[in-house]
Amino acid sequence: MEAAASAGPSLRAERVEAAGATPAMVGESPVWHARQQALYWADIPRQKIIRMQPDSGARTEWVLPERVACFAFGAAGGLMAGLETGLFSVTLPEGGAGDEPQAAQVRKLAAPEFALPNMRFNDGRCDRQGRFWAGTMFQDTTAARPVGALFRFDTSGTLSAPVVDALIVQNGLAWSPDGRTMYLSDSHTSKRLIWGFDYDRETGEPSRRRVFADLHDYVGRPDGAAIDAHGCYWICANDAGRVLRFTPQGKLDRQIELPAMKPAMCAFGGRDLDTLFITSIRPDQGATEHDGHVFAVRPGVSGCAETAYGGVL
Repeated sequence: MEAAASAGPSLRAERVEAAGATPAMVGESPVWHARQQALYWADIPRQKIIRMQPDSGARTEWVLPERVACFAFGAAGGLMAGLETGLFSVTLPEGGAGDEPQAAQVRKLAAPEFALPNMRFNDGRCDRQGRFWAGTMFQDTTAARPVGALFRFDTSGTLSAPVVDALIVQNGLAWSPDGRTMYLSDSHTSKRLIWGFDYDRETGEPSRRRVFADLHDYVGRPDGAAIDAHGCYWICANDAGRVLRFTPQGKLDRQIELPAMKPAMCAFGGRDLDTLFITSIRPDQGATEHDGHVFAVRPGVSGCAETAYGGVL
């Protein structure tokens, strides 16, 4: 095994107090909203989307009718989100009173034919052309059922057939800055693989699948990811308390340490996209005071802005 420590000096992420004192059960899908200067993320089991505005310390919560795992902003407003039973248009109302979560307004747009009951969407985001991609998984991960698949929802509102199948826990979805390379992982303990694909920007079709990184050679399981302006791939190493950076050639060259062992997904934000925000999971047993919270670090590089969904919501 090549330990993550071999990647040179590490940085350490610090807990973001403005994110709130209540930890998430499964903190996922951080997305930076540039106009609002705010970070949004999801707490999957609690069926919530949360917003934090670091400058003011303001925090807002919305509750959804199903578990929400991933989302992207719409180019004309609203959210595109992957929930349990399908892909939904989501509206988050403003102006709620008090600290109680507000009710989000949702409308189902499309749903795949799930291979089994008890499945849901997991990791997702838009490609550089504004198509929304998201993958499915069987919710009991201990069963290790390879019934998950990756789907594309294009800007005309059409859901594809499975583009990549036989996934246990789909994760790690990202695109290079020029959109010509797509990344995808399976984070199950029996897989721990990250793949790279050539990506046709016109058709939205990935090809030439190959192993980009095998985390059996490093530490942790590959969870959610982010891309920086140099095209490097930052992946949360779940169960290892680290975020690892791989160069476009697949070489591990940087790492970030966290006080939480289960980082889930990372996203660049801040006024210059030079802060890496990291959400985390709170385990059922043996949780520390830090597990489930949001962390931040300035790694010395800037990220790529997330592309909004280009269709009608």
